[in-house]
Amino acid sequence: MKTRNICFGLGIAIATIFGFGSWQDATAEPRVKELSVFPAGNSKSTNPYPVCPKKVTVTETPRPYFEGGYMIDGIAKLGEIADKFSVFAVDDFSVTWAAKLKPKYRDCHATGRVTRVNGEKSEYHSYIRLRFTQEKVFLILDMTGMFDPNDSTTVIMKHGVKDGNPTWTWAGTD
Repeated sequence: MKTRNICFGLGIAIATIFGFGSWQDATAEPRVKELSVFPAGNSKSTNPYPVCPKKVTVTETPRPYFEGGYMIDGIAKLGEIADKFSVFAVDDFSVTWAAKLKPKYRDCHATGRVTRVNGEKSEYHSYIRLRFTQEKVFLILDMTGMFDPNDSTTVIMKHGVKDGNPTWTWAGTD
């Protein structure tokens, strides 16, 4: 088990170092993930009718196949609802980005999860989630409970911010 994890990690590191795939040369079709926003029943807002977005979208694009695994790049362009994001928290299984909400949405107290992928209804576990609270929006990429075909937890390989937008790469073995 430990040897398999070490081999997987080395394989992913080699693929990353030698640039197997990138945003520019990905041949697979992007997956547009629609996150529905659900106002909180216990709203902390002083505004009795806070305005929240109904939905937001993020895009994930699989990199070209490489032997032994797969990688997926993601980006969340949420400039319509929030200012520039920054990384808020990181641990072994998740990354959280935060941004101040635009004035229209400042009183929003809600959560969000993936409900559609490329227009199709999705009942799958949402590893991408949102929290709207304290005049901020938090985007969470959480691999907790996610697994690949070898029953290993998928791994967040890279996270950051590009032009104020959260970006990430996660991977698994096949």
